[in-house]
Amino acid sequence: MAILSSVSFSCSNISLKPSLPNNSPSSRSHCLLRCSQEGKEVVSPLVWSLGEEVSKRSLLALVSASLFFVDPALAFKGGGPYGQGVTRGQDLSGKDFSGQTLIRQDFKTSILRQANFKGAKLLGASFFDADLTGADLSETDLRGADFSLANVTKVNLTNANLEGATATGNTSFKGSNITGADFTDVPLRDDQREYLCKIADGVNATTGNATKDTLLCN
Repeated sequence: MAILSSVSFSCSNISLKPSLPNNSPSSRSHCLLRCSQEGKEVVSPLVWSLGEEVSKRSLLALVSASLFFVDPALAFKGGGPYGQGVTRGQDLSGKDFSGQTLIRQDFKTSILRQANFKGAKLLGASFFDADLTGADLSETDLRGADFSLANVTKVNLTNANLEGATATGNTSFKGSNITGADFTDVPLRDDQREYLCKIADGVNATTGNATKDTLLCN
């Protein structure tokens, strides 16, 4: 049985090629194992000396069994480059993400009503077309986050740092608490900026910037 080293990889496209004629008394079968290791494709031959009575199907079963016993720590856990959990297009209402590091996490089109993100690091996270109604985003690091088309109504943004975040399209902050929030370099529609300036108050505890100044209210 092949021994697999503890290197993160994935394998597919197993093919069998006999290296000797079928009538050879001692046939040798070559199994080409096509793997992807750190983004590079590697083709590795696995060779067994088998009797004529061993069929290709049996050999495939042997290879499958060897792959089955790979260290569980190497198993794919999902989430792609955005973390261990799949958070895109999910109903995550009321979930607790407080204090977590969720840099570049993908929450696109997810339902995040009343979700708790208090104190989370969400740099570059995507909330594109997500529903954040009533969510707690207080004291979060939202620099470079994407709120395009998102519903950000009745959200707690107290002392949140949204520097460089994107809020294009129909993004709405209606009814949200923005006390101490930093909106530096956030592109806003004129009607949204006008609305936020009416309720803006406080100074961001991290950046030291007054919310009204970051909204260019004056």
